Amino acid sequence: MQSVKKLPQAINSGTSIQVTHCQNCGDENLSSILFLGFLPPVNKLRKIGTTLSEEPSYPAQMLYCNNCFLAQLGLIVDPNILFPKEYPYTSGTTKVLRDNFAELYRESSKLLKLKKNDLIIDIGSNDGTLLSNFKVNHKVLGITPEDVGKIAVKNGIPTVQSYFSKKTAEEVKAKYGKAKVVSAANVFAHMEQIHDVIDGIVLLLEKDGVFISESHYLLPLLKTVQYDTIYHEHMRYYSLISLKNLLESHGLEVFHAKDIPSHGGSIRVYAAKKGLYPVKPTVKAMLAKEKKYVTGKKAFTDFAKKTLLSKLALSGLLLKIKKQNKKVFGISAPSRGSTLINYTGLDENILDCIVEVKGSHKIGNYAPGTLIPILDEEILFRKQPEYVLLLSWHIAKELMPKLKQKGYKGDFIVPLPSPKIVKNSWVNVTK
Repeated sequence: MQSVKKLPQAINSGTSIQVTHCQNCGDENLSSILFLGFLPPVNKLRKIGTTLSEEPSYPAQMLYCNNCFLAQLGLIVDPNILFPKEYPYTSGTTKVLRDNFAELYRESSKLLKLKKNDLIIDIGSNDGTLLSNFKVNHKVLGITPEDVGKIAVKNGIPTVQSYFSKKTAEEVKAKYGKAKVVSAANVFAHMEQIHDVIDGIVLLLEKDGVFISESHYLLPLLKTVQYDTIYHEHMRYYSLISLKNLLESHGLEVFHAKDIPSHGGSIRVYAAKKGLYPVKPTVKAMLAKEKKYVTGKKAFTDFAKKTLLSKLALSGLLLKIKKQNKKVFGISAPSRGSTLINYTGLDENILDCIVEVKGSHKIGNYAPGTLIPILDEEILFRKQPEYVLLLSWHIAKELMPKLKQKGYKGDFIVPLPSPKIVKNSWVNVTK
């Protein structure tokens, strides 16, 4: 394995660490792509009505490694700040994600010929949504640091409540044995000491074991101006080429890769020890598609310019609406919505409130860095604002018909990639 300079740890220190060398390869030749200002932790929520007090915020700067082509944040924040025990996100509330995990189960079962006694371990298992697909036919184990892991336990999914590291892997291996599959969906870009994490994954894999990762994909991020997915939980923004470089440094070979729709465009990668599985044509095809976007600077320069123009366009659109004294509610409070709100300077005078589905752990709090209240969505159908801003705009096609069907009569604002108003009358509701 190539020698990689180890990052200083922020764990349990309450501090942030400046990134001066690439998190993948250790190279110091990093270029600045975009700076979104100082952003609050996206899941550190404050109860409605609490007295205002000092709160932390951190610089959000995207950097690019000219050696291994990894896009990454320029600051690492203590994970205990980013992922508190009361972490409010539950993956089971999003239909697109549920459907994606069900499809992952079907694909991996067929591709890997999974057997009854195979152990499937999911890192960052959250409420157990991914593993719920495997638990009927296989042994499963979740690993997650947050209290939402207790939901998984109630649903019959054994869960270790811990941050994942090589040390955690050694403890899990001693108690549960090795795994046929280790998965990391939407967490592989969140973990600080990534080389220690991969060492732990390799330790847990059987001889023919497979690591499956899903991460937000750099290509759609750049193409559709997804600046809102830049926040401190996401330390790295993977392309296949940067993932391939990283995994190969630990003796793992990528043998299958594909685009998936979750989170506005993600990448799923299968990797195992070199030579164990034939490399599928999908790998070569995806690398070829990436070439002009992730191995040169023009795409990043264009992305930075489009980000600024998108911000200004949204401000201009909202200015016209507020001049007419019309109400705007936000729809859903995803982590990415916090970046959009804080970067574009939205407050409670522009966005009257944000609504979430009943049962969301975010209801009853303010959106991070603001006094915008997060409320039960019943208020949307009772008060009927003229407009709603889709903070989960990447699933607009799912959200708009659902809201219309529930009785919302106003129009929709889709903020990205270029802000636009979608008339309610244009939305088709399919039965």
